Amino acid sequence: MRRGETGWSVGVLMDLVAGDVREILLAIGLDDWAGLRDPRRFVAYISLGGGLDVTWLDLFAQAARESSGGRTPRPFSEATRALESRLTALSERTVERIDPHWIDDVAALPEAHLDRIAARWIDLIECEECNVGTDDKPMLRELAGELVAFCRRAEGAEDVLFAWTL
Repeated sequence: MRRGETGWSVGVLMDLVAGDVREILLAIGLDDWAGLRDPRRFVAYISLGGGLDVTWLDLFAQAARESSGGRTPRPFSEATRALESRLTALSERTVERIDPHWIDDVAALPEAHLDRIAARWIDLIECEECNVGTDDKPMLRELAGELVAFCRRAEGAEDVLFAWTL
């Protein structure tokens, strides 16, 4: 899933990883993506691929709020802050720490609301002038469930990091 003239993000790679911050940064610095997927090393991992726009995570949070009638989770962009570490210099990726409250709020989303959240998320993406193709809608519905599952596994983790690059 990529977009050019119609608005899809080109070349952005995004990953969420939960576990020991030094181990995560070392794996990212060494481009050890297989290691990041190892559940014996890291509590949780999800690749958001190379076709999403980071603002879509804000839209996911908005869809969750609107679908549940709640005030959480807040926008993803408000739940991250830059991580300053010597280990971040090992990689071209930008690494940000995610507020544990955002993780908890997404993890608490009721399973029964996931279809409604995913449908609203797709609507919001389309409102941003991004035509979501018929083939992409099932992937976004699946990704909504994967985001919630990631957050459920990541609850209580030492750290949850967001690593991205253009």
